[in-house]
Amino acid sequence: MLHILDQSNTLFNRFIAEMRDVNIQRDSMRFRRNLERAGEIMAYEISKTLDYTPHTVETPLGEATVSLSDDEVVIATILRAGIPFHQGFLNYFDRAQSAFVSAYRKYGKDNTFHIKIEYISTCDLTDKTLILVDPMLATGASLDYAYRALTEKGGQPRHTHLATVIASEEGIEYVRKHLPPSSTTLWCGSVDQELTVKSYIVPGIGDTGDLAYGTKI
Repeated sequence: MLHILDQSNTLFNRFIAEMRDVNIQRDSMRFRRNLERAGEIMAYEISKTLDYTPHTVETPLGEATVSLSDDEVVIATILRAGIPFHQGFLNYFDRAQSAFVSAYRKYGKDNTFHIKIEYISTCDLTDKTLILVDPMLATGASLDYAYRALTEKGGQPRHTHLATVIASEEGIEYVRKHLPPSSTTLWCGSVDQELTVKSYIVPGIGDTGDLAYGTKI
């Protein structure tokens, strides 16, 4: 299942616009905060799909019945660009456990690349709700490799939500072909059509890790 948030006119679109804007995105603190805001909004939207049961809460004057989610949520992200986005999800799923994957593109001389994973930290994922977040879904390979690395180490989640701020059409199709459709939901802030020769999204945002934390060598 696919959800694209900017198909509705909401405040979320302003955060997307500011992250794309070449002048505003130069403010690293604001860029990180907009990634965090995007995570908060997506967390709220995903929360609508979880399982709920009624619980009784004692108030100073009586009792109230409130529907609360019973899902055990684990929020996973790909370092380093995903950290502010991840924090936005944690702001709302404040009882969730976290998982982390260090994955990057290793390029060859002909601009082809493969995904290299160097570090994985996860709890047991068996029968839990996994929310795997990464700001950019370009080719789809990074999310696929991260998902497989997490599940190989942590077990099979009951359902997986993949959350990204900007996705390419190619990346969406890749995810649809390579991840189990019956137990995977994809959430995108916005969808772009084009990828460059080096597989960067156009118009996209740019290098989210560099914009959030500074250029790397």
